[in-house]
Amino acid sequence: MMESAILPGAPRPSIGGPATSRAVCVLAPNASPMTLDGTNTWLLSEPGSDLAVVVDPGPLDEAHLAAIVATAAAAGQRVALTLLTHGHPDHAEGAARFAELTRTPVRALDPALRLGDEGLAAGDVVTTGGLELRVVPTPGHTSDSLCFALPADGAVLTGDTVLGRGTTMVAHPDGRLGDYLDSLRRLQALTVDGTVDTILPGHGPVLNDARGAVEYYLAHRANRLAQVETAVERGHRTAAEVVADVYADVPAALWPAAELSVRAQLDYLSEHGLI
Repeated sequence: MMESAILPGAPRPSIGGPATSRAVCVLAPNASPMTLDGTNTWLLSEPGSDLAVVVDPGPLDEAHLAAIVATAAAAGQRVALTLLTHGHPDHAEGAARFAELTRTPVRALDPALRLGDEGLAAGDVVTTGGLELRVVPTPGHTSDSLCFALPADGAVLTGDTVLGRGTTMVAHPDGRLGDYLDSLRRLQALTVDGTVDTILPGHGPVLNDARGAVEYYLAHRANRLAQVETAVERGHRTAAEVVADVYADVPAALWPAAELSVRAQLDYLSEHGLI
């Protein structure tokens, strides 16, 4: 769910395969301007455990779902649980089928996405086979967005809240800019207190400077918001007009996503009496 430019100094390692001692990426074959190289499905397990957790099985692609299972099996593991960062199809469309293949529950914030009795909520700690994940609420990209902190690796799985390359959209009207800024500050606090130094994103390469990435996102949002405010002052009233003015540096293929973000920015400015 990419919106715009490349993060300054962002690494460009190959995507897919081991990322930390507990996280392996299985890259979905759904590359596009919106999904970058494709969706990163994360296979997580405690070293030596025969149980694994999958985060975001991705699109409904039988070959990809089979590849996730095969990757776990090659490591001597059985998938015991599926988690979702949010409900966009490139992350969650394959979840129901994956649950059939693995006979696992699916846990998510949105009850409509759950398969099984348990959901996810802020502050939850998910433990499977010795692996510990902490649920971090990060609404903004969508209202149901979550991140998962992996303390043992100093990492956080961010879904679409922070990408490995570029910046994400605020999916108006479900996504709200005020919520998104609060979520970025919540992630920033985790990078400052030493909990997190690595970002395992939903798209793009792993980011080894989590604090720098989150601070860049905050600065980028502040800059875009100021640009939108200036565009309105110049007489641009519709979201499409603002996009053409403010997002001229963004490929036109991404303008529909940019327009959603602009709508969220206009709402934010209006709510705060700035336009």
